[in-house]
Amino acid sequence: MPPDTHTLRHGALTATIKSHGAEMCSLKHADGTEFVWQAGPAWQRHAPLLFPIVGRLANDEMRHGGKTYRMTQHGFARDSAFTWMERGESRCSLMLEDSEATRAVYPFAFRLTATYVLDDTGLDLSLTVANPGDETLPVSLGGHPAFNWPLQPGVPKQSYALTFTNEEPSPVRRVEGGLLLAATDPSPVRGTVLALSEALFASDAVILDPVNSHAVRFARADRTGPWLEMSWRGFRELGIWSKPSGAPFLCIEPWRGYASPKEFDGEFSDKPGLMHIAPGAEENLSFRIAVGAS
Repeated sequence: MPPDTHTLRHGALTATIKSHGAEMCSLKHADGTEFVWQAGPAWQRHAPLLFPIVGRLANDEMRHGGKTYRMTQHGFARDSAFTWMERGESRCSLMLEDSEATRAVYPFAFRLTATYVLDDTGLDLSLTVANPGDETLPVSLGGHPAFNWPLQPGVPKQSYALTFTNEEPSPVRRVEGGLLLAATDPSPVRGTVLALSEALFASDAVILDPVNSHAVRFARADRTGPWLEMSWRGFRELGIWSKPSGAPFLCIEPWRGYASPKEFDGEFSDKPGLMHIAPGAEENLSFRIAVGAS
């Protein structure tokens, strides 16, 4: 049975969203350029939402109120059925609420809303995490969109670069076994430019914590051919990831939170990087994917 999807249309662009995980699975130009990775054998996802954690917890366990819950990497939203709230020509909205199933692994009340809006030059995703409960909601949220790398077939992957709006000189974080290492690595960003290669990901993701920039452009270094630019609001970290085995995709991931530090062994609410949303309050975060051709 095909997944429940909805396709947005505006000008020369289309974007397709699945109710499963509220996941974007296509962003395409009328000239045939597909910007989103099409979930090939190397990685079976397109652009999952990471909620209520980003990354892993030690032993995949979350402790709260004297109990231990099993929470696997990146949380459960990416594998959950969202409810359609709106399905328009160029806009759609989906929602996930806590349930008996979610409370069995994450004992908190929440409401996560994802709203996609397509315009002439790109796609906006607005994310709202609301706390309808009576205790503080400890939570993380992240995007994990994967883009075709290269954006044009036959173009060498190493001809691409990421160009940030600001310099990114701070040391970067790495993970081991899915957990955040205390040690850092020198920044591979030279000024505002990160040259891309498969070797960059030999030690898993490159994590900018915090990221100084508010946007990054993914394009060929000579600025020819299709390009995309991601910008974000409310996110504090940025993960950049691909598989070093030659997989033809690049993930550019705005995060609010990150994996448990390898040395962390405490209550979930004390884990570094979390948002703490008061009862009745909400957090609003967003990112935009603008696309074009030089």
